[in-house]
Amino acid sequence: MECKQVIVIRADLKMGKGKMAAQAAHASLEAYKSAEEKAVSEWEISGVKKVVLKVDSLQELMDIYNRLKKEKLKPVLIKDAGHTELEHGTITCIGVGPVKETDIDKITGKLKMM
Repeated sequence: MECKQVIVIRADLKMGKGKMAAQAAHASLEAYKSAEEKAVSEWEISGVKKVVLKVDSLQELMDIYNRLKKEKLKPVLIKDAGHTELEHGTITCIGVGPVKETDIDKITGKLKMM
C-alpha cells in the first residue's frame, strides 16, 4: 500500500516563504499525529512521501477539507496564531495523512504544486 501525506496551502494569503514553511510544518505534524498507525508504518518504510499543493481561496480549501472529512481521511485544519503576518485564527492550510495514495488522489490529484 503506497501512502503519502498531502499539505494544501492557501495561495491567496501570499504568505512569505518562511511563514508558508512554518504553516506546512504545523499541518504535517498535526496530520501525522492523527493518522492511522498502519498507514504511518507503511509511509515510514516507503520514504515518507509528502506533497504540497495550493488552492486559490478559503472556499476552495474548505471544500477539499469537507470532502476529505466525508471520506474519513482525517484532515487537520491549521489556523494561524496571529504573531506575525496574519490575523489570529486565519485558516492557512490543511494536512492529511499519511493515507493511501489512491484515496487522497481522488480528492487532491488535480491540484497544482505550491
